[in-house]
Amino acid sequence: MQRPPLRQAKTIDNVFSSAYWHLGQQDFTINEIRAKLERKTENLEWIETVLANLIENGYLKSDYDFAVRYCELAFSHEIGKGAIRRKLQRRGIAVTEIDTAIEQVMGEQNVDSYKMATSRLLSKYENFYGTTREKVYAMMTTKGFSRVEIDHALSQHPERETLRSKLAVKADKADLTTEIIKLFNKGKGETLILQELKQRLIDVSDFEETLYQLSLTGEVDFYQSCKNELAKKRYDLSDYKDKSKAYAYLSRKGFGSDEIKEAMSLGDE
Repeated sequence: MQRPPLRQAKTIDNVFSSAYWHLGQQDFTINEIRAKLERKTENLEWIETVLANLIENGYLKSDYDFAVRYCELAFSHEIGKGAIRRKLQRRGIAVTEIDTAIEQVMGEQNVDSYKMATSRLLSKYENFYGTTREKVYAMMTTKGFSRVEIDHALSQHPERETLRSKLAVKADKADLTTEIIKLFNKGKGETLILQELKQRLIDVSDFEETLYQLSLTGEVDFYQSCKNELAKKRYDLSDYKDKSKAYAYLSRKGFGSDEIKEAMSLGDE
């Protein structure tokens, strides 16, 4: 949505009034105030005069002093270095000035980023039920902490064992029988199904028994599935190279040697 045009300043006093009004709302950098005044007037001489006066009288901080003050407030609210850098860079402060300000304030206030990350995590989470590892890392990263600092904070949390990955939480809700049938219907053999279930952290302690029950009901038949997968391809089984490719293909799909041999013997006929 386009912003409505501002009423243009008729005198330099109007420019001063605009600057004072903005600075009364919050602190701004020199460039931010300049950009706001440029919307108020095209008279660059007025703008520079107002800016110089504001700086001289302490209403407007230099970029470095602004960065120092911002760091002081941010650290007091347990905001990490990463978020401070991002916010100040977006506000037009040079990286060198930001890093120098961070270093100065950390030294003056004895800021320990590891302790700060630990405190932030403890105040946010009593335990990690209802969240996931990914969400915790995303939140802490947004607040400016590095991976190493987050790892340290987690290692200090008394309920760290309750933190689980999104994959693990999803795996808890998975039904083994349903997941096996889903993968079987995609034309995957036993070894590939088992491998994928393990990768998804699904409990496979009852895998063999579940497969046996499914085979009794006819819901899973790897011999027939192997034949079906082979039929989808156009391998010439009378050709040695094509036959080798067919075997390798079915093996990658997770079928066993007996299943592959039977499917290929039918193809030879």
